[in-house]
Amino acid sequence: MKKILSYIAAVLILFLPTATFAICPVCTVAIAGGVGLSRWLRVDDTITGLWIGGFLISLTFWTLNWLSKKKIQFFGRNFLVAAIFYIAAIYPLFYSDIIGHPQNQIWGLDKLVVGTIFGTIVTLLTILTYPTIKKINHGRPFFPFQKVVIPIVFLGIMSLVFFLITK
Repeated sequence: MKKILSYIAAVLILFLPTATFAICPVCTVAIAGGVGLSRWLRVDDTITGLWIGGFLISLTFWTLNWLSKKKIQFFGRNFLVAAIFYIAAIYPLFYSDIIGHPQNQIWGLDKLVVGTIFGTIVTLLTILTYPTIKKINHGRPFFPFQKVVIPIVFLGIMSLVFFLITK
């Protein structure tokens, strides 16, 4: 199962678009960089999970937009794409005992999972509210790179909140 998920993830990565779509590559790279940096700095897993959740939902929207541009439709597409990304990320962490350690919990759940859930929700909300925010300003962003800045800022705010909670 682990090999199959790895192959699926590798194939999807090869076909990711290079142009800016629903959530831009700059945002995706920034989120990925945040995950790597937080692990390297030994930041609490709730905070790392926030960035993992943001990264995964970003990749999901990016891929869905690419599939739409290619006119690739199939039953359950949105769910299946999201499931593939989340399984490809979470399963190896669970399999390698990074997720599931009994001393790494908050609110009865693994810290990385809690962070990933909150990161997904926060990033999803910023992505879904972006068109409304643009509509308020007559179809234009309020400032350059708004689509990139808003998710990063909200993930940063949530990181501060979880830092204070887990301190």
